[in-house]
Amino acid sequence: MRILIDNGHGIETPGKRSPDGIFREYAWAREVSRMICDILQAEGYDAQLLVPEVEDISLDERCRRANRFPKTDTILVSIHNNAAGKGDRWMGARGWSIFTTKGITQADKLADRIWRRAKETFAWPLTVRSYSTAVMGHDYEENFYILMHSWCPAVIIENFFQDNREDVAYLMSDEGKAACAEVAVLGIKDYLNNDR
Repeated sequence: MRILIDNGHGIETPGKRSPDGIFREYAWAREVSRMICDILQAEGYDAQLLVPEVEDISLDERCRRANRFPKTDTILVSIHNNAAGKGDRWMGARGWSIFTTKGITQADKLADRIWRRAKETFAWPLTVRSYSTAVMGHDYEENFYILMHSWCPAVIIENFFQDNREDVAYLMSDEGKAACAEVAVLGIKDYLNNDR
């Protein structure tokens, strides 16, 4: 099974930072994505970065890269940070969440495994956001481009809010980075060992 880790936006993407400019999503997502790949590779998994470049790579190109591989032997996990506003002021929303496309797909199983690890890992006052339906799981469902146009099971992890002071402090800490990477790694392994 090939594990593709998609590391968020590029250096020139507008916004995508804390209101004070100290936190930058592109840099954080690349650091944590590299941690995820390194851990998985050290354990013998076929994990690779979808976007090794620092520049922003279009969603169309990201999907093209993912779709080079057989969909039955590939998963895609996209690493991001959430935002409640336009980046010009601190906001109150906070928490970790995960997204899949609308409807029930194989990606829902992957999202559920990662969500369960997040729920175990992030203790109060950190928040694991959940959207429960009568149909399936705890993931939020949106028709985001990379989820819709990647043939393989794909999820987007929104690792806390880049416009919440408390979330940013956690994200910038070594503890926060390690925990976000560990949640993804453990959830991916749970999925590969139980649901694929």
